Amino acid sequence: KPSTGNALNKHWRSVKFSYYTGCPITLQLFLNNRFADALALLKPWKNQSMYHAMGYSSILVMQAGMTFEPKDMEAAMTSLRESLQTCQRFRKKTGIVETLTSLWYRQPAENLTEEEMHAELCYAEVLLQKASLTFLDESIIDIAKVESTHIHFKSGVSMGIGSFNLMLSLLPSRVLRLMEFLGFSGDRELGLSELRDGAANSSLRSILCTLTLLMFHLYITVILGTGETNLAEAEALLQPYTDKFPNGALMLFYTARIALLKGNFTFDCWEVDSN
Repeated sequence: KPSTGNALNKHWRSVKFSYYTGCPITLQLFLNNRFADALALLKPWKNQSMYHAMGYSSILVMQAGMTFEPKDMEAAMTSLRESLQTCQRFRKKTGIVETLTSLWYRQPAENLTEEEMHAELCYAEVLLQKASLTFLDESIIDIAKVESTHIHFKSGVSMGIGSFNLMLSLLPSRVLRLMEFLGFSGDRELGLSELRDGAANSSLRSILCTLTLLMFHLYITVILGTGETNLAEAEALLQPYTDKFPNGALMLFYTARIALLKGNFTFDCWEVDSN
């Protein structure tokens, strides 16, 4: 059972343990279509652990991205708000002067504990998911252990930098120029490169990087008409997961989408029916 009270620092060790034991199991359940079991495993901890909160929200966001149902969108958005509150409790506490100073000077990473570094990363990732869900809701629907944690942290940074740059690069040129004036860059090639690096790592966030790239190649480029659809890369990204989870709903979903874009309608229908 999750701990009660305000002893968050003492709870961090058990959170790390439960993260590295519970989250991989949750990912396996999710990819094997056991969505309810995955959510049930994360739910008791989602108000106590930043990673369980983020994982719970991530599953709801992916479900909303597949169904586009208003009730699923609302459930995911509510969960994201709760996740932000959970992550906030683990972030570094700063005073007014320190907060104002951070507006001009970036906070050195060495001033953060391991827990606070992970809290900042989780908080940023949840914000990114919230922005992505808002984009889907308002645009797509309308149109139609430091060393032991390093690989997971690195892939999370790659996903954040990659997704942020990719999303900004899709903005209209006028808006993009304004964002660049404010200090934000939208380098599409950098974004794709970071996401590819994250997808290539054997970490818990690899699947998220892969799904982001698949969404870009199979939907966003088609909707926006950029002519950058890369079906070969999409197939290569999906292949390891289709080999391991041949009957997974996500795998069948994207396999059918690739077949559809290739004009292979017979293969598309046969694959869905046979599974």
